[in-house]
Amino acid sequence: MYTIICIFSEGIERRCAVRLQKYMAHCGVASRRKCEEMIKQGRVTVNGQVVTQLGLKIDPQKDEVKVDGRPISLEQKRLYILLYKPRGYVTTVKDTHGRPTVLSLVGNQPVRVYPVGRLDFDTEGLLLLTNDGELANRLMHPRYEVEKEYYAVVEGRPSKSQIQAFIEGIDIGDAIAHAHKVRLLWQKGDNSAFKIVLREGRNRQIRRMFEAIGCRVKFLRRERMGNLTLGDLKPGQWRYLKDDEVMQLKRLTEVSK
Repeated sequence: MYTIICIFSEGIERRCAVRLQKYMAHCGVASRRKCEEMIKQGRVTVNGQVVTQLGLKIDPQKDEVKVDGRPISLEQKRLYILLYKPRGYVTTVKDTHGRPTVLSLVGNQPVRVYPVGRLDFDTEGLLLLTNDGELANRLMHPRYEVEKEYYAVVEGRPSKSQIQAFIEGIDIGDAIAHAHKVRLLWQKGDNSAFKIVLREGRNRQIRRMFEAIGCRVKFLRRERMGNLTLGDLKPGQWRYLKDDEVMQLKRLTEVSK
């Protein structure tokens, strides 16, 4: 393997207007950030040569791009799957510890799809899988403030001031995390249930916010992302998105925001 700094002549370089990772995302390989990781890992070739440095621009009309040995193109069909992720599955393509992945639940699809964001191993609920890398990137980017709603059952009875702290911001160690909305649903014995809406998506954010106020999350389910809800789906079940649902998602992430 070796690295391409630029494989194009000066004349071709002037016509190349697409960065490799952006092209990959438009082809539906993954989000732009994930595509950058794949390039650094040496999984991408341009005209048969391995690329490991970011910044390369390509001409989609002339250059052959392959990911893991498979050619990609803009003509690939866009696929959108809404999955009810059960607990006990990881939200990755592969797992080094041999745990089951969410991709095993949707079977063989005509194109490769990837999870949009993550739900941790013990969290269940709504998960979108797609090969539309550009839409996936926007759904996860805090700039677009796409709402994600969760149902949580926790040990303890947080006070009103502790609940308000979710809105004002809670130090979770590496950041100050905020919830957009928090609503107490019920309290029974030493347990409480909440509906929580986030517009940001930090790693294990809800669990870490409750841990910061001394409450352990016993159950967590994501019930909504933007305009999408679980509906009648049961854990492990999935369906394709309807055209109007895809259009609504795209309107939520318009550049004008």
